[in-house]
Amino acid sequence: MRKTFALAVAAFALAGCGMMPGQQGGGGEERQSQAAVEGQSASAAPQSASEEQGQTPARSAPPQDAGVIASREVKVGAGDMYGKARVDITALKRQGRVLSLNWTVTATEGKVNVHNGMGAGPLDFTVSTVSLIDPVNAKRYRVARNGTGQDAECVCSDTQGLFMEPEEASTLYAVFAAPPADVTKINVEMPMFGVFTDVPIS
Repeated sequence: MRKTFALAVAAFALAGCGMMPGQQGGGGEERQSQAAVEGQSASAAPQSASEEQGQTPARSAPPQDAGVIASREVKVGAGDMYGKARVDITALKRQGRVLSLNWTVTATEGKVNVHNGMGAGPLDFTVSTVSLIDPVNAKRYRVARNGTGQDAECVCSDTQGLFMEPEEASTLYAVFAAPPADVTKINVEMPMFGVFTDVPIS
């Protein structure tokens, strides 16, 4: 079983890191129209498979001890890279003004490609398009960035080369600006895997 692990997020300093809402390139929050919030799909369309091969994801960190707090079975890819996977959210933890999300993808059937299905473009081999949706306050939270310039990288997992065979698993992570303290549940939207609703924040 191959595993990648998420970077420990407690050490990230907020000052100057572009993590806070409203900073350019910093992830943070953005207002959503009520129609957009209500129109969130229960599942995302499968990502087309890439024939490109790469190396094992480089970014890693210790796994979370928390149990599974949300889970779903999904179909991924097409053609030779078609498969099925189970996605388990294992932690959604508030730490000061940031929120860390951890989840595990386990291939259950066929070949599962997570290589380039969760980034912002063909060469973005990260999970940078995962987002949190607060339906009560109509806000979307994007993955935090480690700076404010165009070259700022997301504070999230690298998925380059992540092609999984049955029973292989990978643990991924992403960091966000935290929603207000009175928000105790939030929706998690993942390209390829759909929307997990009412995920509890610890």
